[in-house]
Amino acid sequence: MSHSQSSHRAARGRRGRNPGAAGSSYEAKAPYEAKAPYDAKASFEVKSPYVQRAPYQRHDLRTPSGPPGPSGLTPRQTGTSPAPAPGSLRPAPVLPAPGGRAAARRAVRQTGRRRRHGTSPEALRRLLPRALVVAFLAGGTTAFIAHDKAVRLTVDGTPRTLHTFADDVDDLLADEHLDIGRHDIVAPARGTVLSSGDDVVVRHGRPVVLTIDGERRQVWTTADTVDAALRQLGVRAEGAFLSLSRSRRIDRHGLELAVRTERSVVFVADGREYRVRTNAATVREALAETGLALRDEDTTSVPQDSFPREGQTVSVLRITGSREVREESVPFRTIKRIDPQLTRGTEAVVQQGRPGVRRVTYRLRTVNGVAEKPKRLGTHVVRKPRPQIVHIGTKILPTSVQGADHLAWDALARCEAGGRPNAVDASGTYGGLYQFDVATWQRLGGTGRPQDAPALEQTFRAKKLYITRGASPWPVCGRKLHR
Repeated sequence: MSHSQSSHRAARGRRGRNPGAAGSSYEAKAPYEAKAPYDAKASFEVKSPYVQRAPYQRHDLRTPSGPPGPSGLTPRQTGTSPAPAPGSLRPAPVLPAPGGRAAARRAVRQTGRRRRHGTSPEALRRLLPRALVVAFLAGGTTAFIAHDKAVRLTVDGTPRTLHTFADDVDDLLADEHLDIGRHDIVAPARGTVLSSGDDVVVRHGRPVVLTIDGERRQVWTTADTVDAALRQLGVRAEGAFLSLSRSRRIDRHGLELAVRTERSVVFVADGREYRVRTNAATVREALAETGLALRDEDTTSVPQDSFPREGQTVSVLRITGSREVREESVPFRTIKRIDPQLTRGTEAVVQQGRPGVRRVTYRLRTVNGVAEKPKRLGTHVVRKPRPQIVHIGTKILPTSVQGADHLAWDALARCEAGGRPNAVDASGTYGGLYQFDVATWQRLGGTGRPQDAPALEQTFRAKKLYITRGASPWPVCGRKLHR
């Protein structure tokens, strides 16, 4: 090593260990000493370092002219800094002094000590809000880490892991916008406090219109397939007919499902029993499974479209039938009319009624060899009936005939007709209390037949006949008039 190199390293080492020693080429005092003299020879201007939105400004610290100092360095190289401007709050940034990193670190520590001992109250007021913000951010970060939870949420069988600040299950459901109805299931229960690593399961209820063996009802299930729903509802589906596939998924809107379980049905036909296990929907389908056929008018004891029940017995009815036409009489009606020419209480048949004739078609059936009551199928009138017309008398007749009122007419009536006004002899020629023939009756003013007239009128006509002919009309019983 040359002598010049050794001298240079020694000088550099002395400068690093003692920057303020005699012979040094720079000022060793701190650049921000409050009492440092201002170098008037420096030809640069120090602007205020606290310009808005800029923490400091770059300044040209080189002198425009002048020889270098004793160490061959310009004032910028010596590290001498001008004094802060009067009224400034904080000094300009520290420029690193010559002598390496160690000198720079010592300068920074000295600057920090001066700031702790010489900072103005105004500067403290400016620093306090910043310190509070830093403390709040630090505390918020700690709280963030403390309340964050990793939770596994499974909704209708779809799992996912998420981070949440929810305190309990209700908060988690609200954060995830999950509406829970009264048919939905949540596990763990709502209101349960959450911890990191918890599993939360939500299964939504689904409406199912379920028809089991013809009985229709609506149920709710949280299962997502038809097979799982049947197991959840406890429906016995072994050997049953299902209207939908077991693997069919059930969405939130639900679906309709028909289930027909296997049943045992007995059919009785031709004197034998046929037992079958079936999940048919109708008696007709179950009957077809037995191989029994219905012919012509054959039928079953229950409607063929009805649902076959467990243990039900159905009879097959073998029917043979025919048709028959019969002629029947149609009765006539009676028409009564008022006739003032007839005495009161007298009815005269003006027109005799005649029945009509109709043809009726009947169906004759034999069920399993037993004849049923004929069933009327249709009617055709061959001859219409003729009504009977009867006149009713309203005329008031006298009951007294001079010269005949004192006779014993009751005794004569008992002798002739037994006292019966409607009596008729065996030949049908004579009738009434006094056994008038029709011709004699009508000559005396009577109408119709005597046996149809009232008893008073018959007695009145008999008195008139006695006045004209005496007791001769009654050769046997005439003597009864004079007792």
